[in-house]
Order: sequence, then structure tokens, then C-alpha cells
Amino acid sequence: MRKLLGLAFFVAGAFLLSFVGGRYAVGIAHADEARRAWDVGEAHRAVARARTAAAHTFLQSAPAAGAPVARLVIPRLDLDEIVVEGVDAEQLNAGPGHLPGTVLPGDRGNAVVSAHRDRHFSHFDALNVGDTVVTESRSGKMKWVIISQRVIDKNAPALFATTGMTLTLTTGWPIRFLGSAPEKLIVTAKPVGHS
Repeated sequence: MRKLLGLAFFVAGAFLLSFVGGRYAVGIAHADEARRAWDVGEAHRAVARARTAAAHTFLQSAPAAGAPVARLVIPRLDLDEIVVEGVDAEQLNAGPGHLPGTVLPGDRGNAVVSAHRDRHFSHFDALNVGDTVVTESRSGKMKWVIISQRVIDKNAPALFATTGMTLTLTTGWPIRFLGSAPEKLIVTAKPVGHS
């Protein structure tokens, strides 16, 4: 009986490890795909910007879910991630997600990017007010400085409209917590100029 119970625990453990490993592998594959698409898209965006400048017109359409929309670099954390459109489970498994309905980083308004605290934003507890963030999007490359950090209840309203350019980064809190995070970390940054 003990051998049978031990074998059952071993099989269950192996199944759980393979499931989690598979989930991470799928996320890594999607992140790599997003980075390749971002690199290809950069060339297309450069051509589009040149055409736009020449024609003085620019048509914007909403990006598809999972499409790469920005690049997020935080030197203090050695973080360099491609931001994909959407904040559903599939998108957040691939990388940080841009909240649909908010502007992209570098556009006027509040650009909101979220990620899991145990994946892409796993070192956000090391951020400080005054740290810099760099974004790239269709609006160009922008340097930001973190002006505030706050922890709120996970059900509390956290997002706000702004008239100026704002970058809001969100993740679960506390960072190193087993189970569902009971709170949210909200990091707000303002632009310090185009890079």
C-alpha cells in the first residue's frame, strides 16, 4: 500500500511539474515570437513614419490581441521586455500586457502596462522613486522617471485618466507571495524627454 501511495504521489508531482514547465515554455515561445515581430515591425514603422511625415497623415488602428505594441526597458532591473496588446492570461503569459483602451507609451494620456509579479515584473520590489524607464512604441523612444509607487487593495480602483503623458505599470503585491496576491503595486512615471 505504501509503495502504491508513493507511486501515486510521484506521478502526481511529475504531472504538476510538467504542466507548469509546459506553461512557462509556451510563454517563452510567445515572448520570442513577439520580439521577432517587434523587430520586423520596427522596419515597417520606420517606413510608415517616413510616409506619414511626407503625406502629413497618420491612420491608427487598434492592435490585435497578442500583437507586440511596445518595448519596455528598466535599466535598474536589467529588464528588457516586449509589451503585447491585452491583459488576458495568454497575453500576460507571453510578456507584459498593454491595457486595451489606454494610449500607448509616448502618446498623450495614461499608458497602462501590467505583468505577473512572478514572471516579467518579478523584481519590481527593487524599484525606487527616481528610477528611469525607457519605452519604444509607434510614438518613438521615450525616457520616463518613476514619480510614485503605491500599494492598494486588489479590488480598489487604480487607474486614472490624465491629460499629460503618464506611464502606469501594475503588478500583484507582494512580489514573493504564494497564492493570489491580495494587493496591487502601482508604479507611475512621467516623461523626461525623447531619447
